[in-house]
Amino acid sequence: MVVSPCLSGEKKHWWLRNRKIARKYLREARHLMATQDPSDLSEALSLLDAAILASPRLELALELRARCLLQLRRFRDVADMLQDYIPSLRLGGSGGGGNGSDNSGSVSSDNSSSQQLSREQMKLLPSSSSSADGDERDPPIFKCFSTVSNLKKKVMAGLCKSCDKEGQWRYTVLGEACCHLGLMEDAMVLLQTGKRLASAAFRRECICWSDDSFSISSIPFSGDTITTASSSPSNHRPANAAESESATHLLAHIKLLICRRTAALAALDASLHSEAIRHFSKILDGRRCAPRGFLADCYMGRAAAYRAAGRLAESISDCNKTLALDPTSIQALETRADLLESVRCFPDCLHDLEHLKLLYNSILRDRKLPGPPWKRHHVQYREVPGRLCALTVKVQELKKRVASGEMGSSNVDYYLLMGLRRGCTRSELERAHLLLTIRHKPDKVMGFMERCEFVDDRDLDSIRDRARMSAVLLYRLIQKGYRSVTANVLDEEAAEKQRKKAFAASSAAVSVVQTLQAQEPEDIKHSPPAAVFQGLFCRDLAAVSSLLSQVGFNRPITVKYEALTC
Repeated sequence: MVVSPCLSGEKKHWWLRNRKIARKYLREARHLMATQDPSDLSEALSLLDAAILASPRLELALELRARCLLQLRRFRDVADMLQDYIPSLRLGGSGGGGNGSDNSGSVSSDNSSSQQLSREQMKLLPSSSSSADGDERDPPIFKCFSTVSNLKKKVMAGLCKSCDKEGQWRYTVLGEACCHLGLMEDAMVLLQTGKRLASAAFRRECICWSDDSFSISSIPFSGDTITTASSSPSNHRPANAAESESATHLLAHIKLLICRRTAALAALDASLHSEAIRHFSKILDGRRCAPRGFLADCYMGRAAAYRAAGRLAESISDCNKTLALDPTSIQALETRADLLESVRCFPDCLHDLEHLKLLYNSILRDRKLPGPPWKRHHVQYREVPGRLCALTVKVQELKKRVASGEMGSSNVDYYLLMGLRRGCTRSELERAHLLLTIRHKPDKVMGFMERCEFVDDRDLDSIRDRARMSAVLLYRLIQKGYRSVTANVLDEEAAEKQRKKAFAASSAAVSVVQTLQAQEPEDIKHSPPAAVFQGLFCRDLAAVSSLLSQVGFNRPITVKYEALTC
């Protein structure tokens, strides 16, 4: 509560009173935060807000408020409170503005173009052209994680000006919050910067100590992370070894996740699709939970690998999981619509395109990309009007073709959906159907939520509903495809049996003829030709007729040689 001065002589008393009230609130808030109870933490947060209101520039009040929000798992509030220190926002300039200018679009693109940044990470050696065009004085160096190095340069550029005035708690607290929000590169840079600042402060403090005041017990460290405490009595704080150790483990886990994702993207660019799927699956199926935003990006990467490998059902499933975690993912909607169009499932494709159209319209209405300014997107704001126009034309064309009956549900390419070849056998069909049923059964698909770390538990019900609905639709499509392909396989087998039966009948007839020819007697085989018998028969018949005429028969027998010869 701020007390306004009534007289000019009371200004000093008013200032001291506000500082005294702020310090009182800080002591009470610190005691409440030590209990780790959610209700006490909420009360401590209200006290800290009052202390900041009384003394806005009190550094300790800002630090305790950020740590209190971190204990309450309100990571978004921490990022909003300290968003000026997020390196990716510094790379894009100031602010993730709500206007539709090119500045905001560039900020969004710099914050969201993780694919471009990840491709820069995979350029381990500089190209010859870049070295030739660049400065000749710069020697060629071995580059790895160039994105992280750029973030470090940006952070260290303003570090010299701010390290003396501001505490390094900002980098540690904000780094942990960015990790839980899925901003892994930012989290790694911030945690490493906090660790470096702590080490530098400890070295400066050791130099100021005398030999008599230096003791081993006064060195606050845990492992390889050093936690400093100011030597002045007013700013002295006890060392928190557990917090330092957790930050060290968190930093190691972040590095492992970034290395695996970088390897997966490198394999995907090298067309090693199975290798990329294996690296992404290590992240997505790991025993340790990962942040929601980071898992959504990894699901999209694995969906691209599945699509390149020809496993469209798995790719659609990963797009479903991405949209369950992030309903405003433009990349997931575009990818799933393209996949459904490739298998000629046009009604579902139109549904996704309509959803994407509504999302573009909401972006233009709000004049900003969805989500907070530090959220990464795969589209720039200035690209939205052009994409919306192209999308509108495409939706109208598909609607006309569907209305004309050219594209119906009976024209779905289930062979491509299930990853089967034309003319497959029943055993191949049964094997593919069994694997798809096991993987995409709705109850089994919901297991991905157990390995996902959610910032707000209130989103669990909506995420579960979206995931179940999309999983049921995909499962029904697979079962319908199985019935359709089974009918085709049975028809092909029946036609094949008919052809085999006709071939067997013709083969039997040929064999009977050959057997009869083999069983003919020898005299029939060596008998003279039919023309010889025909001539002899005609001469004998003429002789018989002459004899009958001599005996007295008045009706001679006339022999017609032409009829006999015929």
